[in-house]
Amino acid sequence: MTPKLTVFFIVEPPEYQVMACYLAASLREQFGDTVALVGYCPAPRLGQVHADVRAALDRMRCDLRTFETEGRFSPAYPHGNKILATLEPRETEFSCFMDSDILCLRPNQADNLVQPGAVSLTPAASMSWASQAIWPSLYGIFGMDVPQDRIRLMRQRKGKGRVPYFSSGLFSFPERHRTPEGKSFPEVWMDTAQTLDRHDEIPHKRPYLDQISLPIAIQRAGLTWNLLPEEQHYILGGRSRGEPLPQGREIYTVHYRQWPIVKEIGLASFAKQVLLAHAGVKKVAQVPKTKAPRAKAPRTGASAADAADGACISDGAA
Repeated sequence: MTPKLTVFFIVEPPEYQVMACYLAASLREQFGDTVALVGYCPAPRLGQVHADVRAALDRMRCDLRTFETEGRFSPAYPHGNKILATLEPRETEFSCFMDSDILCLRPNQADNLVQPGAVSLTPAASMSWASQAIWPSLYGIFGMDVPQDRIRLMRQRKGKGRVPYFSSGLFSFPERHRTPEGKSFPEVWMDTAQTLDRHDEIPHKRPYLDQISLPIAIQRAGLTWNLLPEEQHYILGGRSRGEPLPQGREIYTVHYRQWPIVKEIGLASFAKQVLLAHAGVKKVAQVPKTKAPRAKAPRTGASAADAADGACISDGAA
């Protein structure tokens, strides 16, 4: 059966190539072969991807592809790599981008992450780069009114609803949607980001340009936003660092940001075991040349007894 969803992410040396292997393993564990996997590496860095990373991704049936970065943003904007990867062609009806520092914790299905005619995503954890007063000027650049919708940000504990502002760490979109001018959502997003980037009066637009432009691009593309449950993209760290996963809630996906947080929350052993299950090793540098039998992955939150096994390759990610 041909998958309807491609999950794609960044594979970039040094640390994101290792995190990407754990993400790919957790995707295979929770989605099986119901999704296609693609890892994108910036073309100038492809030669630096470790051979063991290539082998691990190959064994997990994850394509390794490249995208060009030269001259796409001026000056260079590494956070824009997700926009550049989003622009690349894929074969499925929907695509879902995930930041490399994500782990999938429980069985899931593509239909939980997609909706026709919409970009599916979650509110950003916070918005610290500017006040709500910035939105009229941002929308005004495109001759648009600020939307009437209001949402609560993921870590907003009080106050009124905010102008929609989303995390770009996990989002899905329909690949075949086109504007009347024939543009895809990724093309509209790129145009929106580059247009905003040319306006020097916008404060602190970097590194937040991808998220600032995202809600505007969704509307310019003629799409709506579909708010996913927080359980589908549970953001760790920040003010909540050190807190355990909430009891009584089925958390499908965690966005851990930094590997030490994975250890703190007791998920390091789980991450290594799913890598063992789908690549045959706990450490990327141990990928053998012959296929290993699939091991059974532990339940989420398994003992972290092997959390101190050492780093993958040598970048300290594990």
